[in-house]
Order: sequence, then C-alpha cells, then structure tokens
Amino acid sequence: MDRKINVGLIGYKFMGKAHSNAYLSVSKFFSSKLDPALKVVCGRDEKAVREFQKQWGWEEYSTDWRSVVSRDDIDIVDISTPNNSHCEIALAAARAGKSIICEKPLAMNVAEAKKMVDAVKKAKVINMICHNYRRVPALSLAKEMIDAGELGKIYHYRSFYLQDWITDPNFPLVWRLRKEQAGSGVHGDLNAHIIDLAHYLVGDVGEVVGMMETFIKQRPLPTGMSGLSAKASRKMGKVTVDDAVLALARFKNGALGSFEATRFALGRKNGQRIEINGSKGSIVFELERMNELQFYRGEDQPGRQGFRLIQVTESQHPFIQAYWPPGHIIGYEHSFINTVKDFLEAIAAGKHSIKPDFEDGLKVQKVLAAIEKSCKTKRWVKV
Repeated sequence: MDRKINVGLIGYKFMGKAHSNAYLSVSKFFSSKLDPALKVVCGRDEKAVREFQKQWGWEEYSTDWRSVVSRDDIDIVDISTPNNSHCEIALAAARAGKSIICEKPLAMNVAEAKKMVDAVKKAKVINMICHNYRRVPALSLAKEMIDAGELGKIYHYRSFYLQDWITDPNFPLVWRLRKEQAGSGVHGDLNAHIIDLAHYLVGDVGEVVGMMETFIKQRPLPTGMSGLSAKASRKMGKVTVDDAVLALARFKNGALGSFEATRFALGRKNGQRIEINGSKGSIVFELERMNELQFYRGEDQPGRQGFRLIQVTESQHPFIQAYWPPGHIIGYEHSFINTVKDFLEAIAAGKHSIKPDFEDGLKVQKVLAAIEKSCKTKRWVKV
C-alpha cells in the first residue's frame, strides 16, 4: 500500500494552483510508493488562502509559514512564494529536516542561492528546483537525441522567451515589477527557464555579454492582486526591474548561445522557442506547441532533406505513457505532474537531490548575475 507523505505548500496563487493540481493528479497517472496528502497551504491573506484551501482540497490553511515548516507532520515543504522569501523559507525547512521543492529562480542573488545549497547539503535533505520544462516530453526527447549524438557536435543554442502582458503603461506595479520582491524582472522570471534548459541540453555557460532595458519607468500602484494581475490606483510607483534582456553566451564546450526575454512582444503570450544546431542535425522546440519537436537530419540524402515534425505523444517517449493514446496531446499542467512524480520517486529512493536541484539553481543564478554585471559594465563577463 502506498505511504502517505504530507505536503505543506507555502504560496497559493499562480504556482500554487499548478503545484496543487500536480499533487492531486500524480498518483492517478503514475504508480508510486508515496501518495502526497495535501496537508496545509499557507498564505498571508487569510480570506484568500482559506478560499484556496477549500477549492483545492487542502486539509488546513495557515498564515504563518514558520509554523508550517516546524510541524512534525509535514514531510515536504513546497516553496511557491515571491522570490524574496525563497531563501529564508528554504533555510528553515532544511534545518527542520524537510524535503524541499522550490520555484525558480532559486533566490534573489548568488549569495542567497549559495546559502540554500549549503543548507540542504548540511541537512542532507532532498532538494529540487521546479524548472518544470525539463519534464516536457518533447524536451526530454531532445535531451535523449543530443546525448545519443544524433545532432553531433553542438554549435548553437538559440533561445527566446517572449510575452506581452505588461505592454499597457497603465498595468499596475505588481510584485514581479519590484526589485525588492522579485530580484529582477523578465531576466529571473523567463531567462532563468531558457538558461536552465541550456545547461540541461548543451552544457555549462562560460561567459556572457548582455543588455537590458526598462521601457516603462512608472506604473500605477496596485490596490489588490490576483495571480499575475491587479487593480490600479491613481498613485504611481517606480518600476525597479528590467522589462527586456538580450544576451550572448559562449559555452564551456565551445558552443555559442543567445538568450532573449521580454514582456513587450505584442502578440506573444508564452512564446518560448529553442533551436539547437549541431554538425549532424538541428532541433527546434516551441512551448506553445509543446507536444512537437522539429528535427533536421543532415545525413538524409539530397532531395529528401528538411525539418520533420515529431509528434511526441507516443508511448516510447518519456512520461507520455502515463497519459493518453498517441495524438491526444498533454498540456502545461502535465509538466508539473511529471516533475512531482520524479520528486516523489527520489524521496522514496532515499536520494538527497534530484535534477534540477539547488546546485542547478545556483548555476542559473550565476549566469543571471553575470549577464546583469555585463549590462552594467558593457563588457563580456565570465560566469
């Protein structure tokens, strides 16, 4: 019989929904020795978190994350809060001996990320950062193909992550636009994803050069927030993070890379695209068509060459066998279910970490910091 494992979720909005759905769904699709119990959800707004608790089936709610972390009946601490609280919660959870999964970016800066890595190592607790795109089946397939040498020597990693949800100058100054809460803007929010995927698929980044811009300097202060949106007041406040970032990179293995992220690309809602070119072939992935992978095989005979479309919905592909028959696509939420599945399996196996772990989060944080430094100095910076 599966053993129950109790989850304490800190944070309950956008990522709180995604994580709650994953815990509710994982045992229905995958066989596991552990069955997650939605024990307690925590948030600062008592009315809102109580409503969330009822809607998503959590047994209890709390407004004090410290009390949740210190409870003897909590096995997993899930950190889905704004970035400025990740470090403090993770350090406390590690001291309490909890298994920890944390949303990205890992921390506000490299110093905090190092503290978090040191804490989980000292406590020997399992840790994972929720870079859920690693567990999109099409990207898992891309990893398999690269590792098998199907692309040959990698020359280029070309990536962008484009959104448009703050192009309106009257959109309010939500927490993601405040440096004291977010650490950075689109850089830590979106570039973190495509930098982690670069590490996963190609290798470590060696040096970077970049530029960033804040297009709208002042925005209305919010009167109330709900997910990514809020109501605007008449008072104005200063935007203290980046709106757009572009960076070039040189990988330690000699490959060249590019990272672009913005929230000012009109018409792009969640436009993530990755292209990898090698000596034998190329692959292309687009998040808004996440069940597909484009593959060009240079060894095909002349007259038969071209990008082929692989529908990553067949049982041979990672994770997909748990869901639907071929051609019946899965969605964004399934990447979180797949992530939680691997996290639970690692806990059951007694591991101390599972990729991507806090050390991987620290690696991303170092690249983010190097790009920021380059934007200020207008020079190449080593990671």
